[in-house]
Amino acid sequence: MPRPVILTVDDDPGVSRAVARDLRREYGEYHRIVRADSGDAALEALREIALRGEQVAVILADQRMPRMSGVEFLERAMDLFPRARRVLLTAYADTEAAITAINVVDLDHYLLKPWDPPEEKLYPVVDQLLEAWRRTPDRPATETRIIGHRWSARSYELRDLLARNQVPFRFHLADDPEGHRLLEAAGLDGARLPVVVTGEGEALVDPSDAEVAEKAGLATHATGELYDLAVVGGGPGGLGAAVYGGSEGLRTVLVESVATGGQAGTSSRIENYLGFPDGVSGAQLTDRARRQAVKFGVEVLTTRTVTGLATHGGVRVLTFDDGSEIAAHSVVLATGVSYRTLDVPGLTELAGLGVYYGAATTEAPSCAGETVYVVGGANSAGQAAMNFSRYAERVVMLVRGPSLQASMSQYLIEQIEAVEHIEVRTCTEVVGASGDDHLEKLTLRDRNSGDEQVVDAHWLFVFIGAEPRTDWLDGVVVRDDRGFVLSGPDLPAGPDSRGPSGWEPERDPFHLETSLPGVFAVGDVRGGSVKRVASAVGEGAMAVSLVHRWLENR
Repeated sequence: MPRPVILTVDDDPGVSRAVARDLRREYGEYHRIVRADSGDAALEALREIALRGEQVAVILADQRMPRMSGVEFLERAMDLFPRARRVLLTAYADTEAAITAINVVDLDHYLLKPWDPPEEKLYPVVDQLLEAWRRTPDRPATETRIIGHRWSARSYELRDLLARNQVPFRFHLADDPEGHRLLEAAGLDGARLPVVVTGEGEALVDPSDAEVAEKAGLATHATGELYDLAVVGGGPGGLGAAVYGGSEGLRTVLVESVATGGQAGTSSRIENYLGFPDGVSGAQLTDRARRQAVKFGVEVLTTRTVTGLATHGGVRVLTFDDGSEIAAHSVVLATGVSYRTLDVPGLTELAGLGVYYGAATTEAPSCAGETVYVVGGANSAGQAAMNFSRYAERVVMLVRGPSLQASMSQYLIEQIEAVEHIEVRTCTEVVGASGDDHLEKLTLRDRNSGDEQVVDAHWLFVFIGAEPRTDWLDGVVVRDDRGFVLSGPDLPAGPDSRGPSGWEPERDPFHLETSLPGVFAVGDVRGGSVKRVASAVGEGAMAVSLVHRWLENR
């Protein structure tokens, strides 16, 4: 196996040589030391390292570099090597930049220059980071490759699956030279697409999500049959419950149908989460939480859909869509919500073909130079508009109401107003869509005048409220008329509050407990919850304390 890389980048030749010299002297036997004199050169080196299938363990970057600061470089480097530990080299005056980097790029450490002697100020830091890197669960070093059509709903679903699970991949069009070469090498004619080529060179023709996840090194099957706590759903609430459950010694498994993070994980920037004054992307925040859960021994299962919940003796049994089961003494329901679809002629057929529900962050770079339409007036729509504005020539927000004030945070409204190429069209709704193999036209209606307008459109992203994913709980726990799970004081009194096993008369339900004792609901799926990331995480933590009470008093 090639030696893991330690990369250093500094535009000062003297400093660059000194850092490389010190690192080579201490770590050169077991690591390859690579140095670069600019952010662009370092990114090019990282791309070459990735193509060779090598690994990067630690990156040290100077903050004050021309054209690209250290923080900017580290943020881009995360896309290539998310596991690499990140160090910022700073002068005393740059400590504010270091604090920013902790929020923006999940900085592991910052070093004040000079760091002499290295035996005291450099090597202990690098030793600690290398040890942390070795403990981080590994992913295949080589990239997964997808060959498909540009306007293919299934190709999009696979790209979204891998991107949200932070699995490196490349997408090739079937009629491009590289796509054609890969199909030919696999002995395929491209009649059935998409094709996924794994890092080991195995070609999978139109594979399932579970097949792709397993080949990419993600855990898809439980290692045990009985757990103290099973968490269903990997959004902020589920991750919060998993982290606290694992850290407090409960044997915990977290089950997620697509990728950890939920809707929050697709947010380009969350700016009102406590402790992140400069904001943090949903992917970065949830990746930290996932790594934290794994550190505490939590099993994280991906692409597993729970279809049933029942009581067998003193345990709760979860059934998966393939018929397999796991049992747990307690369960936390954190399945979140899904965006409602637009009931508009033409849109159903174009889902995944230019029409997307949610942020679809994998598609943002493909919108370069084009017009993007965003439907919705709440925070999720505003965050998406800001993200797409980095790529698109024009972003048009379509809002049914008279303004954004009623549904969007003020900080986000001010940001949108400051971007010249974001247009907000209020009192406007989509009433029609058309296109052959992808979205080509939208029909818009002014809700005041009734006038309609047909516009050219290739990209439509919809954020129009959400519905809970609770059909599989019908008859198992009590829900409200919209499908949200009722818990604690919100449970109706009398026989209607009883689950299949009946409610225990000697005590009232705990605050987050559902009508089925030992089963708790947190986050957006819970009736009456506050739809915020921070509150979901707090409920996840609270649920674990209630789980302890349930386990102690059964």
